[in-house]
Amino acid sequence: MSAVAASAPDAAGAPVRAGKRPGVGAVYRWELRKLRYQKRTYLGLGLAVLVPILFTLAIHFHHSRHRGDFAFSDYLSRSGLAVPLVVLLFGAIWMFPLIVALVAGDIFASEDHNGTLKTILTRSLERHQIFAGKALVAATYAIVAVALDGTVAVIAGCLQSGFNSLQSLSGTIVSAPKALELVYASLLVYLLPIAAVVSIGLLLSAVMRNSAAAVVGTLMFSLLIQIVGVLPGLEALRPYLLSTQFNAWQGLLRTPTDWTPIVRAVWVCALYAVPALAAAFLVFLRRDVAGG
Repeated sequence: MSAVAASAPDAAGAPVRAGKRPGVGAVYRWELRKLRYQKRTYLGLGLAVLVPILFTLAIHFHHSRHRGDFAFSDYLSRSGLAVPLVVLLFGAIWMFPLIVALVAGDIFASEDHNGTLKTILTRSLERHQIFAGKALVAATYAIVAVALDGTVAVIAGCLQSGFNSLQSLSGTIVSAPKALELVYASLLVYLLPIAAVVSIGLLLSAVMRNSAAAVVGTLMFSLLIQIVGVLPGLEALRPYLLSTQFNAWQGLLRTPTDWTPIVRAVWVCALYAVPALAAAFLVFLRRDVAGG
């Protein structure tokens, strides 16, 4: 018996010493390994790479000199550092919610589809460990997708328009190195509403037990919030909508820095993320896997 215990694999397939039980780390490693072999992983990351490249190509072949009606539009042909910021503006509508939903909406539902949750629970793993490991992987995927998109946008934009200074939203000129710092700081702030979308995707994945329904449901929720934000007569709700928090990073592009939208984004996004994550945990904790 001791020999068997000494070589028993953990959730990630690695040997575990006798008396040592696998934990959250083992689930995290296993889920990362699973993502490597799933098409949806590369579909989302491919979208994160392709969109900024296509956007940059559009700038290259667009010769109109008319002023745009959105932030940094006039600087797209002057500084490549404007490209990732404009991608952030439009990516909130459907691109980033779709990318993160592809994993967050599938990560629990896939266990129901494959009937594998019962098998995982026999590997000396507690449900809270499985939940934490899967949630961390969904968050990791979202971080990688946003960072990859921003980095590709910076590289493609600078190849097209140069690594030049950028005009802030207050009208001041920011040097190229400082502007690059602000771009990546903006990506960090952008992760606040992204984390809320991930949490909603996890909830729908746990409740619906169907990957397609959870992915579509997460995207529809995001689009619905976008629609509510533009409806007349609902202006008082806009500061508290998740869609508004996707623009909180713009406070970094003002002189001096406007921290008000960023601070608001922290607690507003928490109002969406924490209840959704807690509800997903309770649903997963009480799930009947007798037939799994």
